Amino acid sequence: MPDNVNETVENRHQGEPVCIDARRVYDSCGDKDCLSDLPVYLSDASQALIDSAVNVRIRNADVLNVMLDIEPVPFNRGFYSIDITFFFSVTLDVFSSPNTAPQQVEGLCISDKKVILYGSEGNVRVFSSDMTTDDYDTQNMPVRSLPTANVQVAKPIALAVSVKEKKPCHKVCHKIPNSVLRQIGGNISERGERFVLATLGVFSIVQLLRNVQMLIPSYDFCVPEKRCESSTDSPCEMFSRLDFPTDEFFPPNVVDNNSDNGGGCGCGCND
Repeated sequence: MPDNVNETVENRHQGEPVCIDARRVYDSCGDKDCLSDLPVYLSDASQALIDSAVNVRIRNADVLNVMLDIEPVPFNRGFYSIDITFFFSVTLDVFSSPNTAPQQVEGLCISDKKVILYGSEGNVRVFSSDMTTDDYDTQNMPVRSLPTANVQVAKPIALAVSVKEKKPCHKVCHKIPNSVLRQIGGNISERGERFVLATLGVFSIVQLLRNVQMLIPSYDFCVPEKRCESSTDSPCEMFSRLDFPTDEFFPPNVVDNNSDNGGGCGCGCND
């Protein structure tokens, strides 16, 4: 084997330096927000059920969409303000009479949040292209070298709900995407005698990222080591290969959970 081939293999095992273009997190923050008394916007049909209900309970909540807007902070070079609008879907159990099964309705909650993070500076415009077969490559729209905002949201916790008399003006002050409106029936009712307020617990992480060129060690290419198995087996044969879900029938107790955490008391506290 030639000497240069031996050197190449040896460098890969030691970590040959390569240059990559990747997103680097310049700044981030995490929050635990209790969003209390959020108005629940309903469709006309759902609003009619709320007006005649004897009781309303909150069953579930989820994140439908998040809209972001990022702008530089004046007189603070490298810092950016991030305006975040959360769109939550809320599932309500509506009881029309005391001894009947509830009807489920979908509502919409909207919440705003603003954070300021460091995203460094950049004064260039970035051009890129997508490959086009048998033609000139299609040029993408040039972009400014602003950082990119990224928001991660855990599934909201539905805490409470209350029903109150309708206010004189109960209109939506946000621009709602059509995809969000379709989730709750296609429209927002501005009529009705009562309105619903929901309280949600939300965990979120906000990040500012920027594309940078970084030098990292490279050991080898990611060659797959497992063969793709064909799924032509019968359903019973596939089921026979599944492990028995013991944890589903015997949930762990407090002692087991503490032992998994290394014997600590949990929640980030010290022994």
